[in-house]
Amino acid sequence: MSQYYSKLEAALKSVREVTDFVPRVAVVLGSGLGALADEVDDVAVIPYRNIEGFPLSTVEGHKGRLVLGYLMGTPVAVMQGRVHMYEGYSSKEVVMPTRLMHLLGAKILLLTNAAGGLDPDFSGGSLMLIRDHISSFVPSPLIGENVDELGTRFLDMSDVYSPYLGDIMLKCAEDLHIDLKEGIYCQFRGPQYETPAETRLIRMLGASAVGMSTAVEAIAARHCGMEVAGVTCITNMACGISNTKLTHEEVQEVAARVSHDFKSLVKEFISRLEE
Repeated sequence: MSQYYSKLEAALKSVREVTDFVPRVAVVLGSGLGALADEVDDVAVIPYRNIEGFPLSTVEGHKGRLVLGYLMGTPVAVMQGRVHMYEGYSSKEVVMPTRLMHLLGAKILLLTNAAGGLDPDFSGGSLMLIRDHISSFVPSPLIGENVDELGTRFLDMSDVYSPYLGDIMLKCAEDLHIDLKEGIYCQFRGPQYETPAETRLIRMLGASAVGMSTAVEAIAARHCGMEVAGVTCITNMACGISNTKLTHEEVQEVAARVSHDFKSLVKEFISRLEE
């Protein structure tokens, strides 16, 4: 057994000492989107600091709690805030929460984030279904010794984001009269925002949005056999598309403004997974 997997088992033991709750759906809430966790009929709420060996979030707007309970009648595990590589963590540490939720029993992972828009049809406040991603600018969480207990050494990436789950999300948006865009997400390491030259580069590569999380989590989830869906809140247009200076305060403000549509969409999506 690898040292890394032993750390995961220690984290799992920390949770199991609090509750034996088994989630079906795991949700990671990004910047400014954490309020959804308050709507969970919680069975247990565990601060990250109480989970052995767990990375701690240091970013404003990320509470740093694992919330276990029911949302729309579905058993869920919700990460109220995530950690990022720019906080000093490796990609393997960043995906520990994803892997822990898999070990808790979750089969589906919904990833959310706040990001900069690259598509001229987008604007601050748009929601985007992630259909694919570009992770070439950050180190893979699978680098190094493979954790055989979790998955295969060489991972197929044909359908990282489940087409089936994506179609459910689009149908939910249509029924709720929410204009849900579709696109490709690109992850940078951060914490600095992208330069105009970098924006031009990733637009040429086909990216629709750019942020500092998510892609490595999706890789880790697929590695251990989870089905993945992703939704991005476009909080601003990327540098070089907009002349406005980028700030974290703007990210939080816009995410809060669209939180009603975001929460409605996620709750409807989760409810339909039980159908």
